[in-house]
Amino acid sequence: MRIARFDDDRIGIVVHDRVLDVTDRITAQLDASPHRAPYSLTRRLITHFTTVRPLVEQLVAELGPDAGRPLEDVRLLAPVADPTKIVAAPVNYRDHQSEMNEAFHISSLGFFLKSPSSILDPGGTVRLPYTDRRFDHEAEFALIVGRRAGHITPEQALDHVFGYTGLMDITMRGGEDRSTRKSFDTFTPMGPWIVTPDELGPPEDVDLELTVNGELRQKANTRDLIWSAARFLAYASTVTVLEPGDVVTTGTPAGVAPIEDGDSVELTVDRIGRLSVEVSAEGAVPCPTGGAGRGPVPPPAPERSN
Repeated sequence: MRIARFDDDRIGIVVHDRVLDVTDRITAQLDASPHRAPYSLTRRLITHFTTVRPLVEQLVAELGPDAGRPLEDVRLLAPVADPTKIVAAPVNYRDHQSEMNEAFHISSLGFFLKSPSSILDPGGTVRLPYTDRRFDHEAEFALIVGRRAGHITPEQALDHVFGYTGLMDITMRGGEDRSTRKSFDTFTPMGPWIVTPDELGPPEDVDLELTVNGELRQKANTRDLIWSAARFLAYASTVTVLEPGDVVTTGTPAGVAPIEDGDSVELTVDRIGRLSVEVSAEGAVPCPTGGAGRGPVPPPAPERSN
């Protein structure tokens, strides 16, 4: 099942190239629950999905594949608007470790947090804040937590996953802490929707690639992760309790390179879909704290042909 957020916080099921709106029916069922929670409809759906799923499947069957609206007629939103946290993996591909000339990888670095307010909708615009700093794209495969997870094992981890999505970890280079350099508003494009585990299949064998203005920059498979999605999710749960709707993203492969004003960036994740954003430096100012030139920086991007 492919579950999308769209337009004015509506919930839809993506079937082929159409979106079937199931918002009203699932809202009525969720509102009738004695355990209604004071957060977004998407997180409520994730929390109570086992109960709601039969209704959703019934609605899809009743409506049929030709119902709903064409994808191009809806405005997709980030699939989760209000996670309590975004947990991210630093240096979790060997080729990226070599590219960055890093002495350490995830086994000694642990994880870092990104601000949930950095989430950006599909089709949105990444806004570069400074004129004198380098900003890079990072293509990632992300998990959406489905049920509360604390001190779980890798063997239990995937049972706590609601679904999977694509994510770009936009990054400013320099000496500041990762959470600072990666938490600017618009620096976490996410989507285009959530794919449930039964539809995606094994998360250990998923292709992903990222292009900038049509030029291939990153291409990898999740089999190349140093820590698998399950191992990383389990580890994170031993540090902080993961709540339904939280985002756990697994790191980026080699090919990291700068993005600039006017660029179009597209991430394609196999069996999930395409996530596209634009880049703008409108309103950018000089960085007030400096910081350029410190910290690991990947090599320059290949020269672009005119």
